[in-house]
Amino acid sequence: MESVIGLVNTLQKTCTLLGDYGDDRSLPTLWDSLPTIVVLGGQSSGKSSVLESFVGRDFLPRGSGIVTRRPLILQLYKIDPGKEDYAQFLHTGDKKFIDFSMVRKEIQEETDRVTGKAKQISALPINLSIYSPNVVNLTLVDLPGLTKVAVEGQPESIVQEIENMVRSYVEKPNTIILAITPANQDLATSDAIKIAREVDPAGERTFGVLTKLDLMDKGTNALDVLEGRSYRLQHPWVGIVNRSQADINRNLDMIAARHREREFFATSPEYGHLASRMGSEYLAKLLSKHLESVIKARIPSLVSLINKTADELESDLTHFGRPVSIDEGAQLYTILELCRAFDRVFKEHLEGGRPGGDRIYGVFDHQLPIALRKLPFDRHLSLQNVKKVVCQADGYQPHLIAPEQGYRRLIESSLNYFRGPAEASVDAIHFILKELVRKSIGETQELRRFPTLQAEIVAAANEALERFRDDSKKTVLRMVDMEASYLTVDFFRKLPQEAEKGGNPNVSATDRYSEGHFRRIGSNVSSYVGMVSETLKNNIPKAVVYCQVQEAKRTLLDHFYTQVGKKEGRQLAQLLDEDPVLMERRQQCSRKLELYKAARNEIDSVLWTR
Repeated sequence: MESVIGLVNTLQKTCTLLGDYGDDRSLPTLWDSLPTIVVLGGQSSGKSSVLESFVGRDFLPRGSGIVTRRPLILQLYKIDPGKEDYAQFLHTGDKKFIDFSMVRKEIQEETDRVTGKAKQISALPINLSIYSPNVVNLTLVDLPGLTKVAVEGQPESIVQEIENMVRSYVEKPNTIILAITPANQDLATSDAIKIAREVDPAGERTFGVLTKLDLMDKGTNALDVLEGRSYRLQHPWVGIVNRSQADINRNLDMIAARHREREFFATSPEYGHLASRMGSEYLAKLLSKHLESVIKARIPSLVSLINKTADELESDLTHFGRPVSIDEGAQLYTILELCRAFDRVFKEHLEGGRPGGDRIYGVFDHQLPIALRKLPFDRHLSLQNVKKVVCQADGYQPHLIAPEQGYRRLIESSLNYFRGPAEASVDAIHFILKELVRKSIGETQELRRFPTLQAEIVAAANEALERFRDDSKKTVLRMVDMEASYLTVDFFRKLPQEAEKGGNPNVSATDRYSEGHFRRIGSNVSSYVGMVSETLKNNIPKAVVYCQVQEAKRTLLDHFYTQVGKKEGRQLAQLLDEDPVLMERRQQCSRKLELYKAARNEIDSVLWTR
């Protein structure tokens, strides 16, 4: 049984440690799945004496008013007979307290550290573990005593604040309520019973405890309560005889107090027949036995929850990556693998596995054709401009049949307009590729650990993209210049034939400078420019994809690989300098996983001993 009860202590300690390592996705679920004994009672109801009787030591602060001002999570661990009692606080690390008066002092100082010396309260718990041969394995939560009136120095809201804190613990369905009520108080006015009845109306998880039976008025007794006639619970009521203040003042030890308590019930005319079911020792065993049955029923669900969370933490560790090796060769291999991982993501964007590559097609299918259509050819090939260019080309000698020089000047100047859309297409693809680099860096999970390497890869990729853009721009501008440098001969051959079809090739010079003639020249140039426009609309995308997109797929990080191969160990280590935040997250994840594995092992050991 001890091993089963000890399991709860271990798992609750695991929850506490997990809380120290930051918010954990399963922490509330794991904690709420564990049965917890919460000590509930009004001020001066004897809560502290009950807890000290479980431990067999004086260790709790005492005084008037609200003494317990923070929840105290008390974990009791039974150790081998003959070993010395000691206590440990979670907030003091491995420090052991042998002197239990120092435990009391530490509780008081830790309370004041959070709440101040004014009698304020705080929901932040104090975690205390006590190891002794004289205890049973239990975890109990001591809460501030319920009160009806705020004392001097306390806000009026403290009454409600305490009740809200108490309810936040006892409303949980796995909480076992230890409702403490003084026997010399009317049960109908008990704050502990009032709240227990509201949250546990069937009395299935409430243990009623009557304290101060020895202080009842002569001629009265608490048999109606202890035998379940006044207020029935599913579990038996237990009577307790605490040490009096005089006993405490004269340092009556707990061993003697327990002996006197047993003697009180054994010799009492009213309670003698209940003596075997009364006293703090019986209460501790009763709670321990009940906990055992509850835990056994919950073990399968606990195992499932712990396994599920451990698997999730393993997955998280895989995403965070393992610690980096200090070996130079291993570091170089790691860097190259990380670069390849980035390169795979980048290519997936281009090839359609991830969004973004479709924007490249959008430049060619929408942006480029629209830019070509918006070129100012209507203005450039207007009647007035055509006449002006042709006349200037003729100079002092008018053209004879077709104004060849005029045609050339009009076509060459028109084709010059294509440079703008060609360059704009290159720049648009460059911008998209840079965006895809940025997105790919963010989406490469393995790289998130290494901000320095991320920055170096981005810089190297952008530098390569600049080179690709320069090459692409030179190529598309050459294509435009090529169209202007050599005009299609068939185009000019058609012009005299069309004149012959007109019927009279020997037209006068005046006719050759007529408005109709210039309109026909403008129309012919427009046709030629339209033909070139279609050619460029088809060929510019090919050049851009070849020079920029394909090069990015093939050689984006080639120069970076060469540079990395020349670096020494210290420089490689600098590239693998991890993000401190991510390092901390991985360490926390690793510690959490260790705790869950330890909890799983603890459960396994309990299952084997059942």
